[in-house]
Amino acid sequence: MSDVAAVLEREFPDRSVASATPARRGNTKETTLVAFADGGGAVVQFAADAAAFRTELALARAVRERTSVPTPRVLAAGRLDGRAYAVVERVAGTDLHERFSRVDDGTRTRLARRFGRFLAELHEAFAFDSYGRVRVADDETPPDDHRWFGDDEATEFAVAASPRRPSESTERPSESPWPGWFRAYARAGIDALPPAFDGLRPDIGAALQAASLPSSPSSRLYPWDLRPGNAVFDGETVAAVLDWGGPLAAAPGLSVAKTEHLVADWYVEDSESLRVAFRDGYASVRPYPNVRSVYRLVAVVRSAVDSRGEVTRPRFPELDGGRAVQFHRERLREWL
Repeated sequence: MSDVAAVLEREFPDRSVASATPARRGNTKETTLVAFADGGGAVVQFAADAAAFRTELALARAVRERTSVPTPRVLAAGRLDGRAYAVVERVAGTDLHERFSRVDDGTRTRLARRFGRFLAELHEAFAFDSYGRVRVADDETPPDDHRWFGDDEATEFAVAASPRRPSESTERPSESPWPGWFRAYARAGIDALPPAFDGLRPDIGAALQAASLPSSPSSRLYPWDLRPGNAVFDGETVAAVLDWGGPLAAAPGLSVAKTEHLVADWYVEDSESLRVAFRDGYASVRPYPNVRSVYRLVAVVRSAVDSRGEVTRPRFPELDGGRAVQFHRERLREWL
């Protein structure tokens, strides 16, 4: 019996499976699209990092409970034979990544406004007292062959301590928490840039060093990958936001900078109207924050390379090779 079949037998013993189709989505999970013989479907996912996966699923549940951001229901989750799994609702629609640049201008503007509102709702719903990686508060992955998320299980989150590199402990010993975390986060992104960006690396580093940063801004949820490429489109609006992995806690301006970049700049040449719509959507929930130029610069840096170290591919159809590098270099020069 396959792992997918074993999970479905455990969670849905009375339902027959009509089809199970592997799907490529993201870099960290194995995903299978399931159709049941009696109608309806589900998505089965496996992840190697059980603790991170549990946080991702808990956050998805909390987003669904605390905001109007459309998020698929987590139907079941746990560990079986040593593998962390989840079964989530399969939402009808198409991949917004493939449609965002092709819909009419009015629809695209409405979608950009929705993403702005989504981020503002997340900032209202999730506040923290420090900066860094967000995790489930108890941070203890249940044992093997154990289901997660009982009906009475609370969903609370905390920020994990972020160890510094040796060079960071003496570089700015009196630095306040936010500048210290932000500069470490930015440097990790700069270090990950491939040789094609070497000509810009010194200027990016200099801009980071020269930037004036607040000492302790409010800390809010920084959804790592809130963008059209992780959303389902139902023909009118966003039907679901799919990926809640790798959440961080950071100053609101940083997550605004990154999400705005992935919505307004990523898909079409005329970014200004989408930028305005995104900001209007955000401001409909809470005041638009101070987004410093260095936040926008670092947002591009952290969007240019994926978790495998490969240059990301903007637009749709996607740019590749030198054209993708050129896109990122132009955005970096804009904020330098």
